[in-house]
Amino acid sequence: MSEHAPSSVSPPSHFIRQLIAQDNKNSRWNGAVVTRFPPEPNGYLHIGHAKSIVLNFGMAAENAGHCHLRFDDTNPEKESVEYENSIKEMVQWLGFDWDTHLYYASDYFELLYQCAVHLIKQGLAYVDSQSAEAMRSGRGTLTQAGQDSPFRGRSVEENLRLFEAMRAGKFAEGEHVLRAKIDMASPNMNLRDPALYRIRHVHHHRTKDAWCIYPMYDFAHSLSDGKEGITHSLCSLEFEDHRPLYDWCLEHCRELVPHHSQQIEFARLNLSYTVMSKRKLLALVNDGLVDGWDDPRMPTLAGLRRRGYSPASIRLFCERIGVSKSPQWVDVATLEQALRDDLEPKAKRVMAVVDPIKVIIENYPEDAQEACSASFHPSIESKDRQFVFSRELYIERDDFMHTPSKGFFRLSPGNEVRLRHAFIIKCERLETDADGQITTLYCRYDPDTKSGSGGRNVKGNIHWVSAADGIKAKARLYDRLFTIEDPDSGGDYQTHLNPNSVLERDIWLEPSIEQLPTHEAVQFERVGYFIADRKSDCRPVRVFNRAVDLKKAKF
Repeated sequence: MSEHAPSSVSPPSHFIRQLIAQDNKNSRWNGAVVTRFPPEPNGYLHIGHAKSIVLNFGMAAENAGHCHLRFDDTNPEKESVEYENSIKEMVQWLGFDWDTHLYYASDYFELLYQCAVHLIKQGLAYVDSQSAEAMRSGRGTLTQAGQDSPFRGRSVEENLRLFEAMRAGKFAEGEHVLRAKIDMASPNMNLRDPALYRIRHVHHHRTKDAWCIYPMYDFAHSLSDGKEGITHSLCSLEFEDHRPLYDWCLEHCRELVPHHSQQIEFARLNLSYTVMSKRKLLALVNDGLVDGWDDPRMPTLAGLRRRGYSPASIRLFCERIGVSKSPQWVDVATLEQALRDDLEPKAKRVMAVVDPIKVIIENYPEDAQEACSASFHPSIESKDRQFVFSRELYIERDDFMHTPSKGFFRLSPGNEVRLRHAFIIKCERLETDADGQITTLYCRYDPDTKSGSGGRNVKGNIHWVSAADGIKAKARLYDRLFTIEDPDSGGDYQTHLNPNSVLERDIWLEPSIEQLPTHEAVQFERVGYFIADRKSDCRPVRVFNRAVDLKKAKF
């Protein structure tokens, strides 16, 4: 684990932490703790994967062990180097390091093949020549036992010959599969002679064209764990019913893979207003409904990073939601609050007007400017932010109300308000366009009320940017991608896409924004936390993405 990874003096207890502590107490595994994070390189990692990353790397680090990053690259039709590289990047971005423990299931293809041959020789695997439809039909149902394949009784010699021919590329895809011979009447569907190998004439990005048969996930995963000496194989709850097959593979291949890893399941993360299926996320990308895997509205780690989430905020979120056996449904507001709690004590402040309305200070000279300053954070004494007060400036549109409601203490006709870090102004009159939209406010300022000089106070305090030194930019205001809490609950999830999930605005920023690191989230005072978009560096106008509002969304 890198120096940036989380540490906690007293981490919250959960059943996996307790189980590992008990194993260590009993000297199981001789005190070793070896975990693994085994993603398939067929998409970008999302927030659900972050929970697994934090858990696996965290448990290893807490117990002076190590965590492997292993790519489950057994399905070359859907895998790519792009996905592999993005996974590595995101694991490191979260603050974790696999050191020398980077592995691939494809590293073990020859071993896995020999394990399959070993099962055939024991009479525990056979080549099935049924069609896919016939095999599905023969598996039975949850209440009805399956039926033996007509090829289940093939001799060891015939199975070895056919399996060798499958490897040699002599058969078409779907013509044969290798199945384990377990129990077609088992109440656990995963034990009804599951497939171990299938034929795929597909180029593999690592092994090239060396193989045309590829192992199935359950077979490859269990034996890869055993090969690497994994002690605690932590996986999501949907694999609980697969655990008997996991153990069966390791038990019957122990002559080639002696280590028998322990599989432990925990509840996966379900986040409101989000879909977590890689298949559905891929469809959003391929259908052009989002701007790629790193679209800031996506729950992918790349999207969250571009949105403005920090690694620390995601680790904090994972710690807060905990680990349990019960299905977990988490409000996305919990994730948003973790970001606020991470950024509030450290994010630098600047003033930005996101929905501007022009203000003319009529009693201020046209060519004059007044230097103003402020600190980048309340905890910082030095006032390193420099900007000017001038005759023409901009304030937030919702900081003005023509007919103020009760309790409204910001600017209104005849009312006074303080401009943060500057003067008190009073609205004298206003100007509207043909549609009645307010275009300009005409105000007067009190020169004896500069911030920090003492004197009288008013209740309202608003932010502003001078037209003299302000920077024009754009802001993207992101909302939730879906309009309902569970997009999967009401038919086609795509019908619940939020048409207003992003709004783009022309904004004004104080000039001190240029002093700050490009890809560091900052607080736009009274508005929210924003970050410069990673894909806008080369644009004439910089674009800032809203990571999260301060409390409750204003726009």
